[in-house]
Amino acid sequence: MVTKIRTLGHTNMKSSPSLPSLLIALSLLLGTSCIGQNNRQAAPAPKTLPGAKTEIYKTVGDVELPLHIFTPEDHNSEEKVPAIVFFFGGGWNSGSPAQFQRQCEYLASRGMVAIAVEYRVARRHGVKVVSCVADAKSALRWTRQNASRLCIDPDRIAAGGGSAGGHLAAALATISKYDEASEDLSISSVPNALVLFNPAIVVAPVPGERELPEDRLAQLEKRFGVPPETLSPYHNIDKSLPPTVIFHGTEDKTVPYRTVEIFEEKAKPKGLQCKLFGYEGEGHGFFNLRTDRSEMFIATLTETDKFLTSLGYLKGKPKVKAFVASIE
Repeated sequence: MVTKIRTLGHTNMKSSPSLPSLLIALSLLLGTSCIGQNNRQAAPAPKTLPGAKTEIYKTVGDVELPLHIFTPEDHNSEEKVPAIVFFFGGGWNSGSPAQFQRQCEYLASRGMVAIAVEYRVARRHGVKVVSCVADAKSALRWTRQNASRLCIDPDRIAAGGGSAGGHLAAALATISKYDEASEDLSISSVPNALVLFNPAIVVAPVPGERELPEDRLAQLEKRFGVPPETLSPYHNIDKSLPPTVIFHGTEDKTVPYRTVEIFEEKAKPKGLQCKLFGYEGEGHGFFNLRTDRSEMFIATLTETDKFLTSLGYLKGKPKVKAFVASIE
């Protein structure tokens, strides 16, 4: 296995081919619901996660949305520690906060508060993507609003996620619209850092890369609920983008590798801190911990640890290998 790494200001790999059809990529990510109705119900998300304290951060009608809070063993009110809020993948259609349970457990063991969020998805709640973004904003705002009670430093809250969840994390940092009007908007929903795993961060056409016919754009807008470019992190990058790390497989057929390349390329001239790790030959979801394979989980979580340490969120050396050994 060869790990390809690109960072701003340094390149040691050749550029990927041009961006594949956004319609094909987004169809894979969204499922058939982006080109037609899909009424198949998704499995319910768990009400609790082992080792976590569960609280409701938002209620929409009769739907209560929980988040699962993992805290360090010695966590107390004398010290405000950094936090990270994770959003699961699943094409905005399905998925579970359990996806990031192990990352949460590890980062809590390293001294952070780590939170796995449940948000509304199409197959469980019949929502469009814009509602997923609104829920993500609510979750981050709730975390900051409750920072004192949770012994969290409100100025050191990272957002993380995979695939569609990576989109939501990145949207928090790039898209200023779609907050819930009923919430206290004086409390920011913008994270202080981003940790993104094969994120869907280009969800609209890019001039010079790939265009879409008007009828296909209309289909995307129907599924998103708003013009896709208004939900596309790539299209909304500005100088306020917080420090960002991205992990992506070069053979990802669901979220093409080229999309994260052009995100980095757009961030670079703005002088922003954005580091892309490309993993040769890896596909979508390669970072998940599996019973038959742990090396990519170890690799990406080790680099996550190093990134957070560089920001002062963690101290000492990564201990991912020992953590994995303890749970196997």
